Amino acid sequence: MRQIRFPDGTEVPALGQGTWHMGERGADRRAEADALRLGLDLGLKLIDTAEMYADGGAEEVVRDALAGRRDEAFVVSKVYPQNASRARMAKACEASLRRLGMETIDLYLLHWRGGVPLTETVEAFEALIRAGKIRRWGVSNLDLDDLEELGAALPDCATDQVLYNLDARGPEYSLLPFCAEKEMPVMAYSPVGQGGRLLCNPALLKVAARHGTGAAAIALAFVLRRKGVIAIPKAGDPAHVRENAAAAAISLSEEDLRDLDAAFPPPRRKTALAML
Repeated sequence: MRQIRFPDGTEVPALGQGTWHMGERGADRRAEADALRLGLDLGLKLIDTAEMYADGGAEEVVRDALAGRRDEAFVVSKVYPQNASRARMAKACEASLRRLGMETIDLYLLHWRGGVPLTETVEAFEALIRAGKIRRWGVSNLDLDDLEELGAALPDCATDQVLYNLDARGPEYSLLPFCAEKEMPVMAYSPVGQGGRLLCNPALLKVAARHGTGAAAIALAFVLRRKGVIAIPKAGDPAHVRENAAAAAISLSEEDLRDLDAAFPPPRRKTALAML
């Protein structure tokens, strides 16, 4: 599987696993943890979660999935914007570490921008690195002007995690090129959309039939075609995990891309960054 390099030289697979909506129902947690473990078996080493997801329940699912396998995974979690201050971030991080059952988070992100100045959030991140609680930091749902505001701290920002899929191609206009220029990977959340609407598109189904695969695999392959982009689809059952993993081997043809561009036109101007 193609590897993506963070600014500090650490490499992870371009295809990871998301956990949004995991941990919401106690009866599902065992199956969700099993799905994450299957993903590890298939090479999906990066697992993304957040303190927001199921009020920490998703982090507990990750803990269960990584029992005895912590060294196999690159774990990403995210801090609420209201907890992204010098006074509150350390406590929020400790709570995430406790739920995750680990001593250090590989990558800790600001979930979205709130009222805390970015300079203060960066200082809080750096304090956590010095304390050994996190290994690196990044952001999520920040647009180009926000990244530029980081100024001298920008080279230390490991990633920007944003909504990016066939139906949300806005980042292609200026954000993805900017991050590529800075050699900063972008993490694409909801790369196959939400609620299944995207996967019913006739053009997507046509391309999927051409490759003998499912629509989700083609949607993922479209995102993964971009250099420096990591996709983090959520899959709660084995069939979806395997379909996601298979997407890493799909190479879209020029004909495929023309069909997809016709159905999902690329952006022609800068638009506000979409969020879920």
